Amino acid sequence: MKAQIHRFKVWDTKMVFDVNSGSVFEVDDLVYDVLEFYGEKPLQEIVYRLKGKYEESDIIEAIKELDDLKVKGLLFAEADLTPALDALRQKKNVKALCLNVAHDCNLRCRYCFASKGHYNGKRQLMDKEVARNAVDFLIEHSGDLKNLEVDFFGGEPLMAFDTIKYVISYARSLEDKCGKRFHFTVTTNCTILNDEVIDFLHENMDNIVMSLDGRKRVNDEIRVKADGSGSYDQVIPNIKRIVELRKRDGKDYYVRGTFTRYNLDFAEDVFHMADLGFKEISIEPVVGSEEDYLIGYDDLEVIYQQYDRIAREYLNRKRSGKNPFRFYHFNIDIYHGPCIYKRLSACGAGREYLAVTPGGDIYPCHQFIGYGEFLMGSVFEKKLNAGVIDKLNNTHVLAKSECASCWARFFCSGGCTANNYQVNGDLNEPYDIACRLQKKRIEYAIYLSVKAGEEKGTKRVLC
Repeated sequence: MKAQIHRFKVWDTKMVFDVNSGSVFEVDDLVYDVLEFYGEKPLQEIVYRLKGKYEESDIIEAIKELDDLKVKGLLFAEADLTPALDALRQKKNVKALCLNVAHDCNLRCRYCFASKGHYNGKRQLMDKEVARNAVDFLIEHSGDLKNLEVDFFGGEPLMAFDTIKYVISYARSLEDKCGKRFHFTVTTNCTILNDEVIDFLHENMDNIVMSLDGRKRVNDEIRVKADGSGSYDQVIPNIKRIVELRKRDGKDYYVRGTFTRYNLDFAEDVFHMADLGFKEISIEPVVGSEEDYLIGYDDLEVIYQQYDRIAREYLNRKRSGKNPFRFYHFNIDIYHGPCIYKRLSACGAGREYLAVTPGGDIYPCHQFIGYGEFLMGSVFEKKLNAGVIDKLNNTHVLAKSECASCWARFFCSGGCTANNYQVNGDLNEPYDIACRLQKKRIEYAIYLSVKAGEEKGTKRVLC
C-alpha cells in the first residue's frame, strides 16, 4: 500500500495519523501546515507557500524532521499486504458460533433487524439436538485453535434458557478431551430475568450484553412489549443487578443501545446510563433504508456534535471520577491494535465466525439469516458452501474500492458486510452514512487514546 496520512483536529489539538504504520503525532501549526504539501510539493515550493506565515528556517527544520520520521517508517510508511491477504485466504478454521437459540422474542422493537425476533420465518426455539450438533461442528471445524467462542443470540435467547444451560454443560464436558476452552457471551433484553437466571449468567458468561436505549422516554418509544407498553421500568432493576455483580467480580459486560432519528440528542442517553452506574456503554446508529426513524445525511452534523459531547464528558468524568464511563466506539488502542487479519477482514463473518439458526442452518452471521443466497450449510453436514465462502473471502477491506484508499480502513475494515448488503445490495459497497459516522468516532478515539498515553508517560509531539 502506498504511503498515506490523515490530518485532523480535535478541539484545539492538531494531529496526524499515519495509515500504514499506525503512528500518531500531536503537531503544532507549522508542521500541520507543512503536511498539507509534504510529499507532493518540492521543498522550495513549500517554503514559498508558507513563508508569509512562518520563518523560512523553521519551515526547513520542520521538513527535515518529517524527512527523518519518513526514513524511520513512522510517517508516510508503505506496506506490502500481499502476504497477509494470501494468509487470510488460507485461514479456514472456525473460531466462533453465534447460536440463535431463539427465533422468538417477547419484545416488538420497531427497529429490529430480525423482524421482531422471528427473522421473517416461524417463531422457533433451538432444541438440544441442534445445539449439541452445533458444538460438535464448532470443535470439528476449529482445527488447532484452542479458544472457541459461543454467542447466545436471538430474538431473546433467554426464552431458550434450558438450551443455553445444556450447551454450556455439554461444551465444558468436552474441553479437556478436545483440548479446547470455550468462552460464552449472551445478548439479552433483560425482561425475563430472575435470581436463578442472573446467577447462572454471571457465573458462566464471559460477557453479558444488555439492551437499553437510554432514557425512559427514548427506550419506551421503540423497545416495546407485544401489547405496546414500554420495557424500561422492567429492565432497569435487572441491568443494575447484573452490572453490580460484574463490577464486583471484574467481569465484562456492556449496556448496548441504538439511537434513531427520534433521539438525535443520544449523548443524553449515554450520560443517563452512566449516571445509573453503567460504566461500559455502547450506543449504535440504527441501520436500514426506508423507515421514518432512520438516520439521513441531514442528521450527520447533529450526530457529530453528539460524539463531541460524549468525548468531552468522557474526559470530564474520567478526571473527576464522578460516574466515569467507557464508550465502546472510543475504545481503540493505537499502541497495541488488533492483528493484521482483523484489520483486513474485521469480524470474519463467513470464515472464522458463523451463525446457526434454531433449525441448524448456517449463515455467515446473524444479520445474514434469511438471505437464501448466503445459506452455507447445516450443523448436521460436514461441508460448507464453497461459493458463499468465496464471496466472503473477497470482502476484505482492500477489495472494496471506496475503502482501499480510505485513511480509516484499518480501523473499520470496510464496515459491516451485512449492513452493506442490506442497504446497497452489494457486499463491497460501504454504507456511506455508517462510514461517515465511523470516521468521526475514530478521530475522537485516536485523540482520547493519545491523551490516555500522555497520562501514562507516552507522548509523541512534533513542534
